[in-house]
Amino acid sequence: MSAPLLTVTDLTVAFRSDEGMVTAVDRVSFAVAPGEVLGIVGESGSGKSVSALAVMGLLDKAASRVSGEILFEGENLLALSEKRMRTIRGRRIGMIFQEPMTSLNPVFSIGDQIVETIVHHERLGRQAARERAVAMLDKVGIPSARRRLDDYPHQLSGGMRQRVMIAMALACSPKLLLADEPTTALDVTIQAQLLDLLRDLQAELGMAVVVITHNMGVIAEFADRVSVFYAGRVAETAPAEALFDRPSHPYTRGLLASTPEMAEETDRLRTIPGTLPSLAKPPPGCRFAPRCDWAVALCDARRPPLEMVGEGHASACLRAAEVAGGTVA
Repeated sequence: MSAPLLTVTDLTVAFRSDEGMVTAVDRVSFAVAPGEVLGIVGESGSGKSVSALAVMGLLDKAASRVSGEILFEGENLLALSEKRMRTIRGRRIGMIFQEPMTSLNPVFSIGDQIVETIVHHERLGRQAARERAVAMLDKVGIPSARRRLDDYPHQLSGGMRQRVMIAMALACSPKLLLADEPTTALDVTIQAQLLDLLRDLQAELGMAVVVITHNMGVIAEFADRVSVFYAGRVAETAPAEALFDRPSHPYTRGLLASTPEMAEETDRLRTIPGTLPSLAKPPPGCRFAPRCDWAVALCDARRPPLEMVGEGHASACLRAAEVAGGTVA
């Protein structure tokens, strides 16, 4: 396997709040190889988006504390100046944000916004940049791309706005794409179309992708490897096939069990009981223990290490082998 394009080691992000410092991401580590698709999955509040914003250098430095190491092509992004980050952000690392209506500027046409990105990073005049913007809109499947270039975000549907975000993120052919909930709030048909589009573009451009979602169906469809986040920590990481075949953390099993099966009819969806713990005052041991039917006394006492349970497969559960075998009752 080639050397990782991105390596995140012991990333910790804490925010100031009325309750004190809230640790949204707690010593998280993961890596992405060139051309690989890494899926990051978990409930809202698990630290997925915050980790992506830390990689992009988009966290408010006055309101947060960030530590650890984020190596991208050998450079520690956390040690770079804002001026240096601007040469990387958008050019070598692109990002699709969760909600395109709030991410796109409503007072500028979509063409102006794509052109601005290209002009900032490439040695192109505005006319040449505009031609590239037309080509990118055409590539992401927007009909009559040249005419729609002068449209404003409110004139487009949700699916079209998301395609514009993809075009903007890929306009400078980045080596890494961070896709934060790229299909949220879209109907299932548009979701499928966008996933097909992202898969085709990823293969065509040979870029690495980190897709962030709470949807296990998106992970099954798109990811090569998966990191499962829970309450700011990595609960499990594995090749996608191994994760679905042999989940080794109770939280992962809960996520999979709560995903409806197309072949089965059911009147009620399964849920994971309880809620995420407070990240201002988290439990001292396993953060999933208060919601886990399989927890033992030791789970409440100390943080379980992320240990290997198979080839490329690690779980932060003291009973991972039993969970994987389905023998825990």
